[in-house]
Amino acid sequence: MKRTIIYPIFIYVLTFLNFSAFSQKTPEGFTIKYKIPTSSVKNQNRTGTCWSFTTVSYLETEAMRNGKPEYDLSEMFIVYKAYKIKADLYVRLHGNANFSEGGQAHDVLNMMREFGVVPEEIFKGNNYGTVHNHENLVAAMEKFVKKAAKEEIVSFDWETPLDSVLNYYLGKTPATFKYKNIEYTPQSFVKDALALNPDDYIEFTSYTHHPFYTKFDLEVPDNWAHGFYYNLPVDDLIQIMDSAIIKGYSIAWDGDVSGSGFDTQTSFALLTENDKMSLKTMSMQDYRQKTFDNFTTTDDHLMHIVGIVYDKDGKKYYLTKNSWGIYNNYDGYLFMSEDYVKVNTIAFMVNKNAVPKSYKEKICKK
Repeated sequence: MKRTIIYPIFIYVLTFLNFSAFSQKTPEGFTIKYKIPTSSVKNQNRTGTCWSFTTVSYLETEAMRNGKPEYDLSEMFIVYKAYKIKADLYVRLHGNANFSEGGQAHDVLNMMREFGVVPEEIFKGNNYGTVHNHENLVAAMEKFVKKAAKEEIVSFDWETPLDSVLNYYLGKTPATFKYKNIEYTPQSFVKDALALNPDDYIEFTSYTHHPFYTKFDLEVPDNWAHGFYYNLPVDDLIQIMDSAIIKGYSIAWDGDVSGSGFDTQTSFALLTENDKMSLKTMSMQDYRQKTFDNFTTTDDHLMHIVGIVYDKDGKKYYLTKNSWGIYNNYDGYLFMSEDYVKVNTIAFMVNKNAVPKSYKEKICKK
């Protein structure tokens, strides 16, 4: 997931209240049915790191759901660690792997599991100015990584200059740090301050080229870590998403935003006329598979779903927190219709405890 959008930076803090009373801008005639308290909107700026921004937002929200205060966690600490792992894998596989800015939601969990996480104020990951921009960083890393991957026998030390490049652009990651007068390691901060367990989360997808109610290595380029996703019919995906939101669990959503139905000006994500015509002649499940197979639907972007809203006609939309700063009239949020989500969802992550028992039983049978 490497969607890169450039918007002005704004500083904005949301007010967090209960489902029934909170501040959230919506289009005229829209009613918010469910809204999960979450952290402030951030800006990935000129980077392809939406996977980190979305999943970190998701974990900040999970900590809040567990009764912890609002934390602003460092997305770039996770990105730094992921770049290192991706580089090592790329060289070991002689370049037959994806070395890019992109990633998936589980990459954040994998990095957090191994390396921990730190607050934003401890590691801002930006030694070159106020706006995140990884264009030069990636070019500099590729200079060493791609050269090493091409050699039959690696004849030079590529890891030391890679570390120097990362430290120059992002900063050196801390082994220990003090936060609110308490000494932590990145690993102890996850356990003691956030009380999060990376193993509490599960990912779902919905494609017919693998059997339903089994799991498989999703074939998208940014699944470089070969994470496995449980495969369910698309209507089941929607039921799990809705059940989670109703119970107070948010969702880290992975999908396509490259089509004309995703409108940054109106902040709506709707089916296109072509989608509607196609769905008259084939099922939603078959259409999903067709657009995945022909690359019409690709894993462009991750975003954070935090609620359900309805328009005046009773049509359902998902209240979605983006990572492009406050770029629109809705404080950086947008509204994805249910049909849009059905067609364009690649996958999503949710807490295992949010999954209805009936689906857990189906999965465990396979």
